[in-house]
Amino acid sequence: MKKIKILFLVNVDWFFLSHRLPIALEAAAQGFEVHVATTTTDQAKVIEGLGFILHEVKISRGDLGIFTTFKTFLDIIKIFNNVRPKIVHLVTIKPIILGGIAARIANIHGVVAAISGLGYVFINQGFLSSVRRFFIKALYKIALGHSNLKVICQNSADYNEIKNISKLSSDSFVLINGSGVSLEEFQYFPDTNKIPKIIMASRMLEDKGVLEFSAAAQQLKTLGILADFILVGDPDPDNPSSIKKSQIQDWEQEGILKHWGHRDEMQEVLRMASIVVLPSYREGFPKVLIEAAACGRPVITTDVPGCRDAIYHGKTGMLVPPKNSNALADAIKNLVLQPEECRKMGLAGRAMAEERFDEKIVIEEHFSIYNQLLLNIK
Repeated sequence: MKKIKILFLVNVDWFFLSHRLPIALEAAAQGFEVHVATTTTDQAKVIEGLGFILHEVKISRGDLGIFTTFKTFLDIIKIFNNVRPKIVHLVTIKPIILGGIAARIANIHGVVAAISGLGYVFINQGFLSSVRRFFIKALYKIALGHSNLKVICQNSADYNEIKNISKLSSDSFVLINGSGVSLEEFQYFPDTNKIPKIIMASRMLEDKGVLEFSAAAQQLKTLGILADFILVGDPDPDNPSSIKKSQIQDWEQEGILKHWGHRDEMQEVLRMASIVVLPSYREGFPKVLIEAAACGRPVITTDVPGCRDAIYHGKTGMLVPPKNSNALADAIKNLVLQPEECRKMGLAGRAMAEERFDEKIVIEEHFSIYNQLLLNIK
């Protein structure tokens, strides 16, 4: 019997591995022929080693040039026509826009568009950003015009925004809280730090709140609060809001914080944390927050779409206003000075993860979508 082909179109290979791998592995286990089209880095061999068929396509996340984007678009159409997948699963902004339009041209049977956040264009203000938003909204409407399509949103704010842009009915949407977390891999461990470790794990971007984290750390150091402040992750030169490496080095030299760089074993990183912080300006549904919850770590994050959906304020962590280093510093100080409250929040976070974020639930929801698309007759 011929295998059903599914193709994941993702901006870069490491993001596929960090956010969609469990779904792809389950697809292979259920007899699908799994293809991955993505920009390749040193993770390409990992994807091929798992038995997936890899197709290299250069999807620049920072370059908005017309000629570069059009070449990528043509490459995607070529891949779709050569592979002829029954379903294409599009992840992140450029793959959704370019892949969604390409899927209509290539007459692909079914399309999944996974909105994992709306990106810096929807966060930034100013004339240029408003012009970009106008064109991106128009492209979204075209890309999401496939006759057999499901849109996955990770929070209600993105759902409302995309629904308004696309004019699609509610039946075309599914709300899934992020990528899920392996409760076996990310287990609860009590915090044994004598000096609290305050960890922020993300790409080193301004719109992740790195500047506010640094300012809060500096403020608390000045007040004599005893804690280690640690950044985990690297700058992302392809992103316009990337923090310069020299800036991070300056913070380290001044003794404000430590920089651990990129780490693959996040369960080990979170086990070393006392409190996990993500002062982001907007998210889809941040994976690090549900991983922190699974490990029993209290979270301090911002009261913005995506972040607010990943915690119970006052129970599993604290919400603070975005772009407000003073409020962030106050929240960190309050938890550092209340270790028993941290412990209770950590336990509540683990219970929340077990109830809402088990990746087994997320996988089941995805295969329900795939089966609906396969049964639909175009």
